[in-house]
Amino acid sequence: MNEFFFTRLQYESGDWNVDQRMPSNLLNSLIEYTNIPVDTVEKVVPLSSDEIFKSPFCYLSGHKLVQFTRRERENFEKYVQNGGFVFVDDCNHDIDGLFAKSFENQMAEIYGHEGLQKISNKHSIYSSFFEFEDGPPTTSQELNGWGDDIVHDYLKAVIQNGKIRVLYSNKDYGCEWDYDFRNKRWLAEDNTKFGVNIIMYALFN
Repeated sequence: MNEFFFTRLQYESGDWNVDQRMPSNLLNSLIEYTNIPVDTVEKVVPLSSDEIFKSPFCYLSGHKLVQFTRRERENFEKYVQNGGFVFVDDCNHDIDGLFAKSFENQMAEIYGHEGLQKISNKHSIYSSFFEFEDGPPTTSQELNGWGDDIVHDYLKAVIQNGKIRVLYSNKDYGCEWDYDFRNKRWLAEDNTKFGVNIIMYALFN
């Protein structure tokens, strides 16, 4: 198996370069819990570049506007259609924030208003490696009153041929996992485990 590498998508609108320590932390978790060979250096690839088609997994995040250029939209749609996987996380953890509204509008333009749908908390992504019986784990950002002060008890997805191809979160996992991996030893429970599930699902489904 080739080395897994983490690709962050750079897009022209908004602030794509957030939660900068998260990728190395999540990659450390893959090394810690799985036997997947891992490239420990995050790749940053413009969504408008054909380089994205070499990536098994892409991450897109931010706080601000998401407004794809024509080329970005074409590449996003083609990448997903070809079986790629995109994990999208709203750093505002706010269902009515600018990132959420603008990204969901982009998905509606590409896939229709029903394209992005809630997934069941019994979906196989919650058992692809670790077991999450209650669905998506809650983040500390949701519990401390930031954002819309709501715990989002579901994730959304674009599903094609029965498989998640775009996983969308309002829960701000990026900020939740944005710490030096060496600090995990202070945690009662490693909160990056769900990130391992996401990547394992992306690679093997």
